Amino acid sequence: MLGSRRPRALGAAAPEDDGDLFDDDFQRKLDVLALVSRRVASGRTRAERRSKKTGSGIEFADHREYAPGDDFRTLDWNVYQRTGRLLVRLFEEEEDLSVYVLLDQSRSMGVRMATARGTPGTSKLRYGKQLAAGLAYVALAGLDRVSVLSFSSQMEERLAPTRGKNRIFRVFDFLRPLRADGQTGLRDALRTFAAQNKRRGLAILISDLYDPAGFEEGIDQLRFAKFEPFVLHLVDPAEAEPRLHGDVRLVDTETGEARDLTVTPRLLQRYRAAHAAYRKRIADYCGEKHVPYHALPIDVPFDDAILGVLRRGGLVR
Repeated sequence: MLGSRRPRALGAAAPEDDGDLFDDDFQRKLDVLALVSRRVASGRTRAERRSKKTGSGIEFADHREYAPGDDFRTLDWNVYQRTGRLLVRLFEEEEDLSVYVLLDQSRSMGVRMATARGTPGTSKLRYGKQLAAGLAYVALAGLDRVSVLSFSSQMEERLAPTRGKNRIFRVFDFLRPLRADGQTGLRDALRTFAAQNKRRGLAILISDLYDPAGFEEGIDQLRFAKFEPFVLHLVDPAEAEPRLHGDVRLVDTETGEARDLTVTPRLLQRYRAAHAAYRKRIADYCGEKHVPYHALPIDVPFDDAILGVLRRGGLVR
């Protein structure tokens, strides 16, 4: 718990009403996000990322020796004039980008920390749903193939790949009923995801990364399977500065493990140091592995957070 190697989520899971999660104001913000994303990507063509497959595209990739049956129009006559070799020109094919939005729905994501007024704040899961919907809309507006998936210790729910921004309502319907349940298990869940999805693409991981086994192996599952991982680390500022004092019993939301403590200023100082060290470890690891990483405080409006991510680069290319 406090002062341990892995800071645990502190607080209580409480149900939230998600009826207003994707209201008219939210949808207006999505249109602004889509507009900004187009400006960020101005001058670039749709589906700019190209596959390594060769075919009938327009960008030259390589040569290979002519074989009987090849189309004569693909022969590189300039090379033939210089060398006398018959070589066929190969081109890269353009492919729509596949975007996978992976949302953590483990119990720690449902924790609602007390605000300064003592009332429960918003949960990371609610915030994550809005982020997931916003990013899905940006990708759908860019004509990419988008799939939204949820996980805890295993893959849970899945919205099949879709394209076209009018499909955002399917995303809303998928996200709205998700509830925080189960323990975080990034390694096993993302290993299953990689095995089930053979079409590689951008994998946007939205999570608080509270995994007892560590976050590294989960991210590595995406890296080793040739996905492009993009980590959005949800951070509740109230977890870094818990409003605790005196004799308390802390219960790990995911495991149920309880510990009785006397919270003192010195103990809180040790906790804050451990919490900061854990966040730094995540940022350092992603930096070393060249994985785009953003820590997103959940008290920042979701659209401001997405605009910041888009402007810093990595999602829109």
